[in-house]
Amino acid sequence: MESDKKSVTNVVRDYRRYLKLQRNYSPNTLDAYLCDLQKLSDYLHGEGLDPLDVKLEDLRHFAAGLHDIGIHPRSQCRILSGVRSFYKFLVLDGYLKDDPTELLESPQIGEHLPEVLSTEEVDRMEACIDLSDPLGHRNKAIIEVLFSCGLRVSELTNFKLSNLYAEEKFVRITGKGRKERLVPISQRALDELDYWFLDRNLMDIKPGEQDYVFLNRRGSHLTRTMILIMIKKQAAMAGIKKTISPHTLRHSFATVLLEGGADLRAIQAMLGHESIGTTEIYTHIDTTKLREEILNHHPRNIKSSIR
Repeated sequence: MESDKKSVTNVVRDYRRYLKLQRNYSPNTLDAYLCDLQKLSDYLHGEGLDPLDVKLEDLRHFAAGLHDIGIHPRSQCRILSGVRSFYKFLVLDGYLKDDPTELLESPQIGEHLPEVLSTEEVDRMEACIDLSDPLGHRNKAIIEVLFSCGLRVSELTNFKLSNLYAEEKFVRITGKGRKERLVPISQRALDELDYWFLDRNLMDIKPGEQDYVFLNRRGSHLTRTMILIMIKKQAAMAGIKKTISPHTLRHSFATVLLEGGADLRAIQAMLGHESIGTTEIYTHIDTTKLREEILNHHPRNIKSSIR
């Protein structure tokens, strides 16, 4: 039994190395995959099963258990995706000959259309910021950069001065899988950054933090939680009732681009999506607007003046 334990430990260690070095996953993504694997490991341990001896039926029982304890279908899908990744690695690395997850079904989930903000709502959030506060211009710049560049919150927390090309109006972003991309930045966002830099230059910045664009009061770079709290606070002050997070501004960025006529492939490149399918979640259009477009422009709906 002890040797089995050691064997499983080695497999997980190799899997972790694979995710980090070959898949180039960020620490947050790496933790999420290993957390999903731990859920499976806990279940298999309780059933007296070795991960290398698992059959499809065992995995179906595991999936059913996720449902039974009330885990949301979307979270079930994410966990099972992590399990599939693990077993694909086992086949790839020669631990297994066949992948037991090949026929493993995921729960059906309805299409989720993310909340978005209009430009007017973003303006309202910014207008509520107290610019007499030393961090007021910072908060305004954060909202504007998120909305103008469509960054993930993790990309914003790691945004560095050395990756800002103000004259060329581009920022260099390191996204998921450590992949770099160039994203245009608006003049409005650059102006807000300039105002923030005036206050930032007066701060006592901690050693090693000098290159980070956005800092807290203590001179250290921001965390995701700090940004989330600030965004929610500004939305509430602006009287916005929607469920808001930093990611909402990313959704809004993609939506306004699409509505403005931008090509879906260009939006995919700016968002840093590997698959065009991921980008398509942002292509929702207000059904009322769509109905009006059809009624006004489809030839079968245009009434002829001659009968």
